[in-house]
This record gives sequence, structure tokens and C-alpha cells, in this order.
Amino acid sequence: MSAQQIHILYIDDEIHNLNAFKASFRRMYHVVTATSAEEAEKLLAEQEFHIIISDQRMPKTTGIEFFESILEKYPEPIRMLLTGYADINAVVDAINKGQVYKYFSKPWNEEELKHNIDKAYEVYALRKENKELTAKLLDVNQQLEFLVRQKLIS
Repeated sequence: MSAQQIHILYIDDEIHNLNAFKASFRRMYHVVTATSAEEAEKLLAEQEFHIIISDQRMPKTTGIEFFESILEKYPEPIRMLLTGYADINAVVDAINKGQVYKYFSKPWNEEELKHNIDKAYEVYALRKENKELTAKLLDVNQQLEFLVRQKLIS
């Protein structure tokens, strides 16, 4: 898959951050932005995203709370957290509660973020392939068990 087909959802309550992110990455990736967790959840229901990047400090819901709230319904996308504040508790919570792949400080380094988006997509693609191969393996195993039972019965 080309980078252009990597779908990213970026959530931040600060419009200038959304605009800066889109300006930096729109030529490389398919970027959709949201200004709140509620808006992001509606977008998740409408389309598939490979990577979700969220700001940590937002009104109503933090990035970690948002990731935790969508984990069961949308487990596949790789989650990344951006924040302007160095808070070790947020980092620990991000990893433990929101299952965050990477944590970045604002302002972000464009090259570092691009590199990690590409790596995150590799993880997404490998997980998806693994899931598909496991499903195929289970199916073949069931077919073999059926054939063995047929031979035992006849």
C-alpha cells in the first residue's frame, strides 16, 4: 500500500495544530481531522483509519480517555499520543490504558513523526495479515478435522 492510502485520524482541540498537521502530511497520507473526541468517534463509525493520533489535553476528554473508550469497538487502528506537556503519568496511562504505540511532544519533529507513522502502519498491516492468516489456518484445521471424522465414521 502506498503512503497516500494510509488513513490517519488526527484529533486536537487547537485548530492551528490540525491545520499544521494537515499541511505537513496531506501530500503523504490521507488525513482527516477532528476537534473533539465526539467528532472523532463519529468519523470512526463512518470510515476505516489505520492510525489515530490524538492530543492529550483537550476539553471534556483527554487523548488517553478517548483511546480507552474506543479500544473495544475499534481495536485495529494504531494509536499515537501528542502532547505539549511532559507528564510521566500520562505516558504510563497512555501505554497501560489506551494501548498507545508512540508518545510525542509538541511541537512535533516532522521527520520523526513521519518515520513513526510509517512504522505504525507496518505494525497495523502485520497485525491485519496475522489475523487473516490465523483465520485461514483455523478454517483449514476445521476442514481437516471434518475429513478425519468422515474417515473414522465410514
